[in-house]
Amino acid sequence: MADISKIKVDGDRLWRSHMDLAKIGALPGGGCCRLALSDEDREARDLFAGWCADAGCRMEVDRAGNMFATRPGSRDAPPVASGSHLDTQPHGGRFDGIYGVMAALEIIRTLNDHGIETALPVAAVNWTNEEGARFPAGILGSSAYAGKWTLKDLHSLKASDGPLFGDELKRIGYDGSLDLGDFAMSAFFEAHIEQGPVLERENLPVGIVTKVQGLRWYEVTVDGADRHAGTTPMDARKDSLVAAARMIVELEAIGLAHRPDARVTVGRLDVSPNSGSTIPGRTVFNIDLRHPETAVLDRIESEIEELCRKSAAHVRRVIDMPPVDFDAGCLADLERSAGGQAIAHRHMLSGALHDASPVSTMAPAAMIFVPCRDGISHNEAEWAEPEHLEAGCNVLLHAMLARAGVV
Repeated sequence: MADISKIKVDGDRLWRSHMDLAKIGALPGGGCCRLALSDEDREARDLFAGWCADAGCRMEVDRAGNMFATRPGSRDAPPVASGSHLDTQPHGGRFDGIYGVMAALEIIRTLNDHGIETALPVAAVNWTNEEGARFPAGILGSSAYAGKWTLKDLHSLKASDGPLFGDELKRIGYDGSLDLGDFAMSAFFEAHIEQGPVLERENLPVGIVTKVQGLRWYEVTVDGADRHAGTTPMDARKDSLVAAARMIVELEAIGLAHRPDARVTVGRLDVSPNSGSTIPGRTVFNIDLRHPETAVLDRIESEIEELCRKSAAHVRRVIDMPPVDFDAGCLADLERSAGGQAIAHRHMLSGALHDASPVSTMAPAAMIFVPCRDGISHNEAEWAEPEHLEAGCNVLLHAMLARAGVV
């Protein structure tokens, strides 16, 4: 057997897997559209399942459609797992989520190539509806796995185009028999493109993600009065949109006051009655708040509530995802792997949510990032260099081998 420390993944094969998968739901601009539980998602799942079968894995699927492909170890024990997601945004790219699943598969293929028997099993995972583009809840499959959803609520969730989650699972043939949370893992690693500019700016191939910042979403309702735009004097108006616009400017100031780590964003605005000749009587908008520290999230939330009281608006928190600190042992495995292979890297935070966040409540977990061109993601122009994908996969390989053990 070859020296285990010298074993590398097949970067060309890893790249081909990405390009083969990118043909499913391909868009004219080079990206992909594979919305969760769509026909395109089914085709991608089938391709992944076939590859896993060819690699000698046992496939299990749970009641959220999460896919777990396990390569046996010498011990009957929970596997060391890795993965991400195969679904995309409507105008998504070839790498967001896909890289994590393909990297996990490539590691299993590499172990097969070199005849390596691990003590613990090794698994590749595809989580359902991470993007939240079709069913209105991101990191859905991994959150359901972690007990954040009841099966009834999960299966009754309605897609943007009408069907229910449970019905679509059955339609595409991925309503599995495994109960949520029953697939035990000894550890979980996720590889992902950064979706930001830091690694590219610093010319680094790998980032070791120590933490995922917290996220809170709010819905703000501003009530005014519908009135005729031509007959109502300017000083007699109760324009909800104007009031909302003033609030949004103040929200930006709140975010700037808590820089550099705070993120305060308004990305959705619903105006009623939304008629060009009627003064808006009601405006509803969202606030996306992110920060790596719970105490700062609390402080900014109190400032948002004060602003809403001052503006006679109603605010409701609709999502609360606390910050996640990844497992120290898993991070050490990644650090030793990168250092042992002389792969340049840095520690960093994740500004986006990922499947590893909810999974970290079920098993020790950690993440790595690789660069993406210009930090672009959720866009057909999303791009990652083959050598960066290969470097990240090699870091993942040896971290997982350290956890799984070699017989």
